Amino acid sequence: MAKPLVSIVTPSFNQAAFLEHTVQSVLAQDYPEMEYIIVDGGSTDGSVEIIHKYQAQLSWWVSESDKGQASAINKGMAHAKGDIVAWLNSDDLYLPGAIEGAVAAFQAYPEIQFVFGNAITIDAKGRPLNKLVFPEWELADLVGFRIICQPAVFMRRQAFNEVKGLNPKFHFMLDHQLWIRIASLGVIKHEPAFWAAARHHEAAKNVSQATAFGRETLEVLDWMQSEEHLTPLVLKNKHKVYAGAYRLNARYLLDGGEYKASLKSYFQAFLNQPGYTIRHWHRILFACLKLLDLGYLDSLYSRYQQSRRPDFQEVGKINGWPGISL
Repeated sequence: MAKPLVSIVTPSFNQAAFLEHTVQSVLAQDYPEMEYIIVDGGSTDGSVEIIHKYQAQLSWWVSESDKGQASAINKGMAHAKGDIVAWLNSDDLYLPGAIEGAVAAFQAYPEIQFVFGNAITIDAKGRPLNKLVFPEWELADLVGFRIICQPAVFMRRQAFNEVKGLNPKFHFMLDHQLWIRIASLGVIKHEPAFWAAARHHEAAKNVSQATAFGRETLEVLDWMQSEEHLTPLVLKNKHKVYAGAYRLNARYLLDGGEYKASLKSYFQAFLNQPGYTIRHWHRILFACLKLLDLGYLDSLYSRYQQSRRPDFQEVGKINGWPGISL
């Protein structure tokens, strides 16, 4: 079977600290039919010099001001020629075999619109934090705010074009809103392989602007209820949908230090789906302790989180993961 062309787009803005590792993880993929596009937002931190270093291996690149991440990705996708497309942010990484695995899934299941794999999270120095292992999900799960790890997603370009790409109105939940629109077209598929490493660091949007993520989660909820084809699904699963939205909002508020608002949102989630919400008891407890100003317990919570993290030896078993040390 002929190998389809795969197009990878990296949007970037002032991410020189991580950009080269991202580029290397793409170019190191053992898949012959690939084109790589970088859309830089006019960086001034040395990112352009890094891009110049690899420009002979790029299909297209640009460095100019833009209107945000969604617009940058859409710009790159407009230059993409592949039948399969994806984007990899400039602080994330592909694991070995990611593209080959995604192509194999599309060839095995010609009816699917997009495929998503598992992922690991890493810190600023590339040290592993957690494993993200997903089940087989469908549209109803995405509507219920089950969140996929974006760098582990690959799409058919036809599906991306049919929904007219990313909606520039969304700056934080832009990927999840896109998954819902593409999943509305047909079947999606999960592959139980580790394809990506998502980096968590101080400047990342989900860290530095966590409360904005929460706010946009509720905006996605409002958007779904305004979409004629999604309204019946939302109504059918109303408690699940609302619990998912408020739980996710609460998580982001917690990360942003808005402890009282986080507890209020967890309470709304509890009213809709008690069993699902109580599974996040450790975060609810942490928010309560912070409100009581028991800050000395931060270290206990930190040790609890550390105990759940994989070590390098365990992560080393994942797709030949080499580890990164900056």
